[in-house]
Amino acid sequence: MIIRRFLLWARTASAADRAVAVRLLVDAYLHSPMSPEDKRDAETAMLSLLDDPSALVRSALAEALAGEKAPRAVVLGLMQDQSDIAVHVLATSPMLCEADLIDAAAIGDDQVQCAIARRNNIDVPLAAALVEVGEAGAVAVLLANDAARIAPGTLQRAVERFGNEPQVREALLARQDTPCALRHRLAVEVAASLTRWLGDCGLMNKDRAERVARESTEKVAVRLAGCAHPGMDELEALVLDLRAGNRLTPGLILRSLLTGETALAEAALAQLAGMPMARASNIIHDRRGAGVAALCRKAEIPPTLIPAFVAAIDAVRETGAVMTGVSEARRSRRIVERVLIACETADSAQDAALLALLRRFEADAAREEAFELAQSMADDAALSSLLEIDPELTLLADHGAAPQDAMRLAA
Repeated sequence: MIIRRFLLWARTASAADRAVAVRLLVDAYLHSPMSPEDKRDAETAMLSLLDDPSALVRSALAEALAGEKAPRAVVLGLMQDQSDIAVHVLATSPMLCEADLIDAAAIGDDQVQCAIARRNNIDVPLAAALVEVGEAGAVAVLLANDAARIAPGTLQRAVERFGNEPQVREALLARQDTPCALRHRLAVEVAASLTRWLGDCGLMNKDRAERVARESTEKVAVRLAGCAHPGMDELEALVLDLRAGNRLTPGLILRSLLTGETALAEAALAQLAGMPMARASNIIHDRRGAGVAALCRKAEIPPTLIPAFVAAIDAVRETGAVMTGVSEARRSRRIVERVLIACETADSAQDAALLALLRRFEADAAREEAFELAQSMADDAALSSLLEIDPELTLLADHGAAPQDAMRLAA
């Protein structure tokens, strides 16, 4: 009877009063003991409120039922309301099944899709649907949702659809399960965008901008290969993606060798030569140096570059034995210097191009080494200044504390 009186009262009550009363009704339905007849009346009342002319009342109903085990018919009705009302149940209601959410995402706007993407029980099919039909903002929210289960194929589709969207790129790069191949593809997208921007602004001519973009993505590829998870075929997938995009060039493979981080070179030569990666790795790391030239020929490395490859692999083995604990930049510079010595007798036009490439690699390595040394020198200077202020910090230096650690303790 009390529910019927509520319905009679609601005919003349203001929207604000009805909104307050709706919250009380839902609270009573969810948490107070009711007879079966009162329960049915309360459900009828909530269903009738779906057609209330005031959005304030319907929003109050949606907020009160969000996350609760409410009548499914009421939740479905709220799900189909205007976006700012529907989002309350779409984000948390346990009464909505995966099919309901996929349908809502397909016809909903960005606000609706974002609400669904924030749910804490998103499974693979719903994630795939959101990436397929969602706007960039919703896809970014989904990718940032640690509770969402997202298949590798769905991550790839996100790159295909929104690889040029900064918010999606940032969310993909922040995920621990984003494969190396996709990370490199994102780097290519960024480089392409920067190339276009540099050209439009007139800051660089087209050829120089393209070279800068190419070399930056090559550096990213080498770094990603060195960080690839073992046993997950990530390295092979990266090499296949590079080859499919015509980016698995001899220059990239040589760059990998010259950095001393040979993972990419090993995988690339194995792929191009059609042999298992373990066999290519054994040839590269064989102390006798046997088979390197043959491996390069089988991988169809241009003949003019093979001496550089052989010299680089010899230098990698030699520097690896005598430069343990040395920074990557310094080791890379030593490798490049040895390759330059081995190749500097070249006199043909092709050999001259190789020397120009090697000298650019040498300049890059010198620049990285100088940056590391400058950082270390600045840390030493900062520690010296602190020691002048507080001589007790000398104890930290005497015990081998790094300058940055001493400064942090002093602070």
